[in-house]
Parts: sequence; C-alpha cells; structure tokens
Amino acid sequence: MSESKKPTIPPYVKALSGSIGGIMEASCLQPIDVIKTRLQLDTAGTYKGIIHCGATVYRTEGARALWKGLTPFATHLTLKYTLRMGSNALFQSAFKDSQTGQLSNTGRLLSGFGAGVLEALVIVTPFEVVKIRLQQQRGLSLELLKYKGPIHCARTIIREEGLRGLWAGAAPTVMRNGTNQAAMFTAKNAFDGILWKKQEGDGKVLQPWQSMISGFLAGTAGPVCTGPFDVVKTRLMAQGRAGGKLKYKGMVHAIRTIFAEEGLLALWKGLLPRLMRIPPGQAIMWAVADQVTGFYERRYIHNAPL
Repeated sequence: MSESKKPTIPPYVKALSGSIGGIMEASCLQPIDVIKTRLQLDTAGTYKGIIHCGATVYRTEGARALWKGLTPFATHLTLKYTLRMGSNALFQSAFKDSQTGQLSNTGRLLSGFGAGVLEALVIVTPFEVVKIRLQQQRGLSLELLKYKGPIHCARTIIREEGLRGLWAGAAPTVMRNGTNQAAMFTAKNAFDGILWKKQEGDGKVLQPWQSMISGFLAGTAGPVCTGPFDVVKTRLMAQGRAGGKLKYKGMVHAIRTIFAEEGLLALWKGLLPRLMRIPPGQAIMWAVADQVTGFYERRYIHNAPL
C-alpha cells in the first residue's frame, strides 16, 4: 500500500503570504536598493563605496532621495512575491509524485526556476525598468527631472521607445531570477529541515527568528552567482532607445563590453549592497510568510487551537 499524501498548503495561501512579506521588505530596504543602482550605473567613479554613495545622495539630494522609486519597488515586490510563491506552489504540485505526494530535489529546483522565469517576464522586468530610470535621475526638483513619477516614466518610455522598452534587459533578468529562485527555494527548504527539523505540512510553525535565519542563509548564494546578470540587466534597463545609438546591443554584448572597458570585477559591481539587501530582505519576507502559512497549517490542516 502506498504512503498517504502529505497535507499541503494551497497556492493561494502561499501567494498571500508572499504579498504581505513583500510589503514589509520594500518598506525596510529601499535605501539599499537605491545605493545598489547608483553604484552599478557609476562608470565615472563618483562614488567610493556604499557608505560614501549613501552619504553623497543624502547630502546632495536629501533623505527622500534614498526612497526614490519606492512606489514601483513596493508594488513590484508585492506582485512579484505573490506570483513567485503562488506559481512555485503550483509547479511543485505538478512535480510531486502522484502516489506519495513527495517532491524530489530536481522537482524543487525546476519549480523555483519556473517561478523565477515567470516573475521575471510578467512583473520584474517592466517594474525594474521604471524603478531604475527613476533612481538614476539626480536631484529632487520635478521641473528638472525627465520622469516625474512611476506612471509618467512608464508612459514616456512607451511613447519614446515603444512597449518593448519596458522589457529592456529581459534576458539577463530571466537568467538572474530563474537561477535565484531555484537556489532560494531549495536552500530555504534544506535549512528549515537541517536547522529546525521543519517539513511542510508537519504542523510545526517556526518562530519568526528561525524563519529569518533560514531566509537569510537561503538568500546569500543567489547574488554571488548572478552578479553579472544583475549588472547587465541594470545597464540595459537604464539606457534609453530615444535618439542616438544604444551602447549595449543585448546581454552577451553588454557582458563583453563591460569586461573589455571596465574589467572582470565590474560585472560584480553593486554586489555588497545586493548582499546587504537580498538576504535581509529574504529574512523579513520569510519571517512574515511563514507565520501566514503556519497559521493556515495550524487552523485548517491540523485543526489546532489558535
């Protein structure tokens, strides 16, 4: 007789947990994302490092400049995590053994990669194009800025560059997000099991600090592995198609050009602020998401008292 299937949390619950976690993450970590973008676009050596960049932005543009692009960033994170968590759950359901309900490591990796590709194409690329265009602008006076806000920025890009202008840098974004999520979901599950003996559906709810440790550790590998894709994505998204020639013709051309002009290490520009943002961001997101899914497990799978 085959093993009974493990109880599972529905995709819509995981999608909800991701959306709430995304709001919390965006609110806390936006300044680090602004600094990362400025460093990646700094080809003249204006900024000497993370602290110098943050201090320069604060001194010359004011504290509000460190939250530039917050609206598209928060919206983008909320939608991204909703799609990521929900689609990953759907992919995992498809890859589970039909008899036992078990999910192999290969199935977990492919589910994460699929969720990353989907979020990159549907949500991440257009939102990041708008966010990066807003963040690369210097100053706070609306009269002197080309883009007055997220909606105006998107409309200007569509008018000047066409609809596909919002999908500039899609190829490296797909590679970055697919690889990131394959690693992240697999690592998070592994750390939960190794550190806390937690398996999905077992009724055990992690404490927020436990989720934060697992999420932080799971979020460290991706930035190191996908640094070049992130730099190339940012460069492709930042360049406009309105008038003049494009410096970077695509992902491969951008990698070759950056390597030839700036050296190998330039492909990992902004790595430290990414490591300052992504692992803490995953810690915050998972601390919230695990509480939402844990509530569902206790209440609706195991019928435990609240």
